[in-house]
Amino acid sequence: MFHLAISRMKVPRLRPAARLMLATALLLAAGAARAEPQASVCTRTYAPATLQAGQPLNLGQLKNQLYFYACSGAYDADLNKVLADAQSYVEMRAAQVTKPALVLDIDETSLSNLPEILADDFGFIPNGACDDLPKGPCGFTAWELSGRAKAFDGTLALFNAAKAHHVAIFFVTGRKESPALREATEKNLKAAGYDGWGGLTLRPQGDNRTVAGYKSGAREKISEQGYTIIANVGDQQSDLDGGFAERAYKLPNPFYFIP
Repeated sequence: MFHLAISRMKVPRLRPAARLMLATALLLAAGAARAEPQASVCTRTYAPATLQAGQPLNLGQLKNQLYFYACSGAYDADLNKVLADAQSYVEMRAAQVTKPALVLDIDETSLSNLPEILADDFGFIPNGACDDLPKGPCGFTAWELSGRAKAFDGTLALFNAAKAHHVAIFFVTGRKESPALREATEKNLKAAGYDGWGGLTLRPQGDNRTVAGYKSGAREKISEQGYTIIANVGDQQSDLDGGFAERAYKLPNPFYFIP
């Protein structure tokens, strides 16, 4: 403790008042060293088990790395590797199951929001217009309602292979349930090439479960219909946790995190 450290210091013989002033100054200095001047702007809880203690990469440098990863072909290559593995398993397993099913997430799994992500410089802008692409800003809600997202080639290939092998396909998304967003999502999926799925689940308004709890619950309901979910594909770990699938396939997504 600090008071022990003071007692062990070699201090010149001073009058009592001077010694008191010195001790007070040392205590104030120690308190200042321990102060957290940024505490007033830090409002979120961090997860120390998942963070490194070292100095993080500069945000501008990190954005440059993300942009290069997204636009150099590396992102597509990593996506296609995972999706090819999923397709191989679905094609092999489909005939071995009475009612096989495939579950797909939508955003950054079936549909790409990269135009919106790049326009917003990897930030999240929930509201506002999205009418000046490829420039920003682009409100995410407006982007979703516009139905302009394109399919990932690898996911579309997986979807079509599953259909060809008589596998029922279900979309389970974190998008919030509303008539407008359901209509926009259905239109966007069909325009992107996805047609003939078995079901589309959007998250109910006011649902207070974790993402993993909501999505695993949706998979459980599919299983209760007699289906065996042979593969579950998503870009977030929370898309995959909770079971009710034989295999889970995690797609890369360094652009945002949904716990």
